[in-house]
Amino acid sequence: MARSSRRSLFLIVFVLALFGFLGLLFAQRVAPAATPSSDSDVRDSFRQFTQVYETVEENYADPVNPDKAIYNGAIPSMLHSLDPHSNFFDPKSYSQLREEQRGKYYGVGMTVGPRNNKVIVIAPFVGTPAYRAGIRPGDIIAAVDGKPTDNMSTSDVADLLKGPKGTTVRITMLREGSDHPLEFSVIRDEIPRYSVDLHFIIKPGVGYMHVSGFQETTEHEVAQALEEMGDVKGLVLDLRQNPGGLLSEGVGVADKFLKKGQLIVSHHGRSSPEKRYVAAHGNGGRDYPLVVLVNRGTASAAEIVAGAIQDHDRGLIVGETTFGKGLVQTVYPLAENTGLALTTAKYYTPSGRLIQRDYSNLSLYDYYYNRENEENNSNHEVKLTDGGRTVYGGGGISPDVKLPPYKSNKFQETLLQHYGLFNFAKHYVIGHKVTQSFEVDDAVLQDFRKFLDSEKIPFTEAELIENNDWLRSNIKAELFIDSFGQEEGLKVRAETDPEVVKALELLPQARALADNAKKVIAERNAAPVTR
Repeated sequence: MARSSRRSLFLIVFVLALFGFLGLLFAQRVAPAATPSSDSDVRDSFRQFTQVYETVEENYADPVNPDKAIYNGAIPSMLHSLDPHSNFFDPKSYSQLREEQRGKYYGVGMTVGPRNNKVIVIAPFVGTPAYRAGIRPGDIIAAVDGKPTDNMSTSDVADLLKGPKGTTVRITMLREGSDHPLEFSVIRDEIPRYSVDLHFIIKPGVGYMHVSGFQETTEHEVAQALEEMGDVKGLVLDLRQNPGGLLSEGVGVADKFLKKGQLIVSHHGRSSPEKRYVAAHGNGGRDYPLVVLVNRGTASAAEIVAGAIQDHDRGLIVGETTFGKGLVQTVYPLAENTGLALTTAKYYTPSGRLIQRDYSNLSLYDYYYNRENEENNSNHEVKLTDGGRTVYGGGGISPDVKLPPYKSNKFQETLLQHYGLFNFAKHYVIGHKVTQSFEVDDAVLQDFRKFLDSEKIPFTEAELIENNDWLRSNIKAELFIDSFGQEEGLKVRAETDPEVVKALELLPQARALADNAKKVIAERNAAPVTR
């Protein structure tokens, strides 16, 4: 038997086994016992699938790739007919999922990205092998272990850079200002993927923390960040563009801000009993005012944290309505290093709100990208917070204070499209020393004008004046990333981010919200009970 035929046969058997696995799961959820006729229907469906696949493989105009037809076709289509979040992971994507959940991988420690049909270094992570070797932002990766990267995708190059701990990878770089390619021999090491990618004291007594996701180390990272910031008098918790992750870590993070014993989230499904998660430790009486920043990219475990804080009136939720992903996926390891993420329950906030947005009669594209009707609460369930405020369910977490999403203007978009800020930074540091006290003054802006002219990037003096503050902040951020590492550049951006600035202004309102809720709850508890 030819290798492709053996592969096809294995995949068909695998799919049938998967169908049987799903059938077993769903049969366990149905109260009446399965009838012989229903078993017969399942067998008929299996037989029809096999016949269809064999007909396609034998008669299709081009050779059929079994992986593409089944891994990318039959299985995902079956799962997406159930809901948008049940998903199948082929060996590569399953490995990536586990890597993200663990919060670490083995490689050299840098972010890479596409630029003008080349793969370049965006930034090495401070303290990693790439950083210690002297690799810098803007370096073009010309070859890895002697293999040219021409026509390679970013992910292909990233895969070449990864490898077992302690092994050596040779990286050939092209750098502006250097006449010859640079050769780096870098020893791979364990590279942490920090979910708390930024935390610092943003103004006297006030902390800022950005959480990018929820993986196996997130609760520990948040606890460590809070400890390092000390006795803060206020906190901005930034959950923007946080897609969620592990439920246990979301519960652990929410625990850090609530009182011991308060409900964080519950979930139940058609056949699974309700499971409730409460704050096991609590915040220890640290009731500083709290503002939580959210946007459309805030989802899943991040929505659990935001919903719990809002329902208990612990903090002020600021920004846009969140994504609305409240389906629980249980990940089942399968054969051939594959995995199945199957929806088994739904999340509910402490007030009883369903987080999940309606996905009926929607294409996957509309579900993920068309959010025009999200602000309409007329069809959403109405619930009350601890302090008696009205909140809505069934459509993500609606903010207490809405902020319109930031929209860049034409000049800003032109700079970003031409990588003007990034390229200026790598050009500027060749002849200038950047210190921690560096500020973008008029002389730097004049150098920037000359750079735009040399690169033939169009601009007007009116645009420079109109975008003066934005330019100074972003030029400084790029120079700090180049000179001191990505975290220092992110600090600069956070300090001037309009939404972060607004969140800082709203801390007194967050304090008033929490104080009023305490008063309402105390009055409610003191009221006589009529029987």
